[in-house]
Amino acid sequence: MVKITFMGAGSTIFAKSVLGDSMLSDPLRDAHIALYDIDGERLRESKLMLDAINRNVNADCATITMHLGVSQRRTALDGATYVVNAIQVGGYEPATVIDFEVPKRFGLRQTIGDTLGIGGIFRGLRTIPVCLDFARDMEAVCPDAWFLNYVNPMAMISGALLRGTGIKTVGLCHSVQGCARGLLHRVGMADEVEKLQWQIAGINHQAWLLEITDGGRDLYPEIKRRARTLNRAALNGSGPKHHDMVRLALLDTFGYYVTESSEHSAEYMPYWIKRNHPELIEQYNIPLDEYPRRCINQIAAWKERSSDLVENPNLTHTRTHEYGSYIMEAMETDVPFRIGGNVMNTGLITNLPEKAVVEVPCLVDRNGVQGCYVGELPEQLAALNRTNINVQLLTIEAAFTGKRDTVYHAAMLDPHTSAELPLDRIRALCDALIEAHGMDEMFTS
Repeated sequence: MVKITFMGAGSTIFAKSVLGDSMLSDPLRDAHIALYDIDGERLRESKLMLDAINRNVNADCATITMHLGVSQRRTALDGATYVVNAIQVGGYEPATVIDFEVPKRFGLRQTIGDTLGIGGIFRGLRTIPVCLDFARDMEAVCPDAWFLNYVNPMAMISGALLRGTGIKTVGLCHSVQGCARGLLHRVGMADEVEKLQWQIAGINHQAWLLEITDGGRDLYPEIKRRARTLNRAALNGSGPKHHDMVRLALLDTFGYYVTESSEHSAEYMPYWIKRNHPELIEQYNIPLDEYPRRCINQIAAWKERSSDLVENPNLTHTRTHEYGSYIMEAMETDVPFRIGGNVMNTGLITNLPEKAVVEVPCLVDRNGVQGCYVGELPEQLAALNRTNINVQLLTIEAAFTGKRDTVYHAAMLDPHTSAELPLDRIRALCDALIEAHGMDEMFTS
């Protein structure tokens, strides 16, 4: 029997997507689904929801169990075939609030703070140890299981697991799947394209749309023309502001569209969020403090709609485009499936470091997840990626070694942080965040 263990099962809506999808996949219908969380109430809510879906769409074929707290973690993992990771260490309060409010005292503003920047570094430092604990349990009770990681900072966590453990891991993100179609919609070309093909490669949240064609016809020249017109109109006031201004500016400047949103991309580079040029925030429609706002709205929305999911005996599910169930299905059936996955750079992108986790096309079948060779990225794109990879590698090293100096180095090499703060202030900011997060015992040297 297939066993799917879901870590962070209190992420009820996401659990519905991945596990509801699994119940609608023939090879996975009769799986044992083990739900693990440290929040008993949210765990119970997810169990009630999934029981209803299992009953209504799956004839109760799946077996669903609950496992609460660290003492039951190994039981949840024991014999697992697949482990889905959806945890958030520290939650919105206090962890995310700390990640945003402490840097503000130093004059450093952020938008999302979950992948790079000072917020991404500290999210990585508190999450990597927990994921390594998961992996050590897996090595003991399910060493052959695949670990499907959905947790940010994606490259840092996946890289730590791939380098620090023997567990088979792939990082999964939503930004690749909708990138090409989203760009076509943005520039008003979606209805004009019949045979869309695209190629994307780079790193998580900063992968590049290298090719976009319609039956072999290159769409980039017309896309760039329209994108330039859109952004110029938004900047000079002759057209409306929109939410993709940073990405279209990057397309115009560096020649390629980036997978992740403008609010993310604005804090991955030194060009956009600048105290000495506050006008850029309004010009490029950059939403500072966006992630805390989302957290507050999501918490409020869950309070309003939780009963629709948890207390609805007639709840059903329609299969989504989430990668998780399709990956498990491909491994069970040996019918190949293609994804955009985050894997170790084993020569796949030749002008990025070998220690880096890269986001590339991957083939999934009974052999697992196999990254596909890309070759060289255009050098300007590889250069931008390397500025992010520096921070990822140093954050992983800091988590492995517990050296406070390495935390400093990660922050000092971060593009946005280093553009805003001098060395002594970066060091002081790191110290303040280490204290606020209660990490003094982790970083003593």
